[in-house]
Amino acid sequence: MVAPDLPCDDGSADFDSYADMMCGALRGCDDDVVVVGHSLGGPTAALVAARRPARHLVYLCSVVPEAGLSLVDQGLEQMAADFANGWVKALSKPDEQGRTDWVDFDFVRKVFYPDCDETTVAAAIDRLRPQAAYPWARPCSLTEPPSLPCTYVVCAEDQVVSVEWSRRIARRIGADIVELPGGHSPLLSRPSAVADVLLSVAGEGAPRGDCGSESRL
Repeated sequence: MVAPDLPCDDGSADFDSYADMMCGALRGCDDDVVVVGHSLGGPTAALVAARRPARHLVYLCSVVPEAGLSLVDQGLEQMAADFANGWVKALSKPDEQGRTDWVDFDFVRKVFYPDCDETTVAAAIDRLRPQAAYPWARPCSLTEPPSLPCTYVVCAEDQVVSVEWSRRIARRIGADIVELPGGHSPLLSRPSAVADVLLSVAGEGAPRGDCGSESRL
């Protein structure tokens, strides 16, 4: 697994910069790669999948970019679920680089990690970093969606990315839809279920359905 820390705390870095770093970390790998983007990692995952050979693209409770549009232009509020109702109050004021930090950790627990145990939540919060808003306002450099097979994992109680929006955008891009129970961070709350999905799309588990199929685990 390759999972470098992306430069989210760099006020001048956009999703292309994030993808540059990710592609650099994958240098030397062959095309037997499954690219996974969780949450705001969706645009980066799409850019990586468009730039280098890969087997499959997985959106895990994530926003999906549209060619030529910024996330703001796409309607970030429409993508968001309960997250949109309180996230501004839960963040610090932007600094000189447009970066914000989470300051209301009760909100973070409730929205991001509602089905995680307290030890996991504490470790996740300890890894939170400042996030610059700059990438959200930059038009996506894709000219078309990546052309490889794609799966969208929806979590039924996701309070960050709207479940209805996720299903709609997944069908629009022709992705297989896998539905899991729980909240926005299944990689922490039910890692075995997420691993099963990834092994399946990598061809090491249960066979995939046709493009556009839906399943629940």
